[in-house]
Amino acid sequence: MNKEPRLRFTEEERSDPAMEKPIRKADRAAAKADKAQAKIPKKKVKQAVVDPDTGKVTTKLVLEDKKKPPSKLSHAVRDAPGDAVLGKIHKEIRETEQDNVGVESAHKSEEAVETGARLVREGYRSHKLKPYRKATKAEQKLEKANVNALYQKSLRENPRLSSNPFSRWQQKQAIKKEYAAAKHAGQTAGNTAKTAGKTGKAAKTVKEKAQQAGAFVMRHKKGFGIVLALFLVVCLLMNTISSCSMLSQGIGSVVSGSTYPSDDPELVAVEADYAAKEAQLQAEIDNIESSHPGYDEYRYDLDMIGHDPHELAAFLSAVLQGYTRQSAQAELERVFNAQYQLTLTEEVEIRTYTDEDGDEHEYEYRILHVTLESCPISALASELLTEDQLEIYQVYRATLGNKPLIFGGGSPDMGDSEDLSGVDFVNGTRPGNPELVELAKRQVGNVGGYPYWSWYGFPSRVEWCACFVSWCYGQMGLSEPRFAGCQSQGVPWFQSRGQWGARGYDNLAPGDSIFFDWDLDGSADHVGIVIGTDGSRVYTVEGNSGDACKIKSYDVNYECIKGYGLMNW
Repeated sequence: MNKEPRLRFTEEERSDPAMEKPIRKADRAAAKADKAQAKIPKKKVKQAVVDPDTGKVTTKLVLEDKKKPPSKLSHAVRDAPGDAVLGKIHKEIRETEQDNVGVESAHKSEEAVETGARLVREGYRSHKLKPYRKATKAEQKLEKANVNALYQKSLRENPRLSSNPFSRWQQKQAIKKEYAAAKHAGQTAGNTAKTAGKTGKAAKTVKEKAQQAGAFVMRHKKGFGIVLALFLVVCLLMNTISSCSMLSQGIGSVVSGSTYPSDDPELVAVEADYAAKEAQLQAEIDNIESSHPGYDEYRYDLDMIGHDPHELAAFLSAVLQGYTRQSAQAELERVFNAQYQLTLTEEVEIRTYTDEDGDEHEYEYRILHVTLESCPISALASELLTEDQLEIYQVYRATLGNKPLIFGGGSPDMGDSEDLSGVDFVNGTRPGNPELVELAKRQVGNVGGYPYWSWYGFPSRVEWCACFVSWCYGQMGLSEPRFAGCQSQGVPWFQSRGQWGARGYDNLAPGDSIFFDWDLDGSADHVGIVIGTDGSRVYTVEGNSGDACKIKSYDVNYECIKGYGLMNW
């Protein structure tokens, strides 16, 4: 059985508050592992000891761990021939026992005895293996505690690593590999010592052969010089190729380790399911007064409904790794129930009124309090995820799973904002909102979108084009539309109200929303605000266009325009 190293820590390390907990866990795990090892059965072995001065041989008894009993598989293989013979005998007996009640009764008794004996053997064997199972389990827990302690020690010595979750994840993976290599080297050292005698004997022969080869080389110096030069050139080329290969493998490993492991259609489908849950919750709140009639007053205290799709994908990927729409449903329910708590509380006040005759009367005034408490998924991560899962979650959040536009919410356009000089806009018959358009145009140049996603309620940056559009509408005093997801929230809001125009719609108004589908998969990836059209091109103000607010324009028949959200002012 491979035993884990027992780490030693300095007094300075033990006095560090950040190291106190991991060191305590490592010490406790080591103590449990030692205790489990002590319970492994021992056997007495005679060991001969030779005194180097006198040559006297003495014998002493030492205790060694008993060899672990053979595996269950080998045990089963050993018994297989006997079991096969018994099976054949029982089969022949069954063929005749139908004609003889006495034989049948005796046969069943015999089978019961054999079954009981087999169970006794298996139970005895399981009991014998119990100390080994416990010791193995304790060593595994010690390994995990040791790696964590070494990781915390690394953070203590390199504080810069703690600032980046991706760096922390890489560092922990490196420590695991180094720990495994060091442990393997320690175990190999014992085996190497056993073969040292044979190696020494072979060394003499090797030395003689080397002397003979050296003499031959000296007699053919020029030829060997040319061969050596060619060999060095080949080695240099091979080393360059190997280095490039290792670099590409390392980069590939980092990228794959920080990429969402699920297929794109599954990621989008699960995101749509979660958005549907939120839409259902919003509909429930909207219909409270009809579903709970009879109250004199309804009072609402509502937090925001909405989430960052990348936070949800990072959370699910950390827990489930590669997931499908079907396999993610239970975890979706768990996250949703933790994120939102809707409560309805009835309050009855005793009030009075005075009738026409001046008499006062009491009556009950019934109030229904509707309260929605919510928090972002990022705030739940530390409560719902294990320590290892939380590290993986932070890596996915830092990299956006290497799929920043998969849920929609941005434009990859890194070009400059366009100039509207000389553009003659053609107004449609619908009233627009020039004031909103001027507000949006004043945001051009903003980078990062902080005012918009923080206004929406997100604690950190998200794909913020929808937040920008919602912010503009909110500054005009509108509570709706308010959406953070283009396809999951924005498009359904307009379509469900009959306020939708397809690509080529010719009655646009300033302040309408314009939705884009970059990969033409039918799902909206980006949204902006319509400034107007000159008849052949549509002009927009967009947030998160290359992570900035910009003015852009497109042909009115541009295939990536999914459609328009039509505003009623």
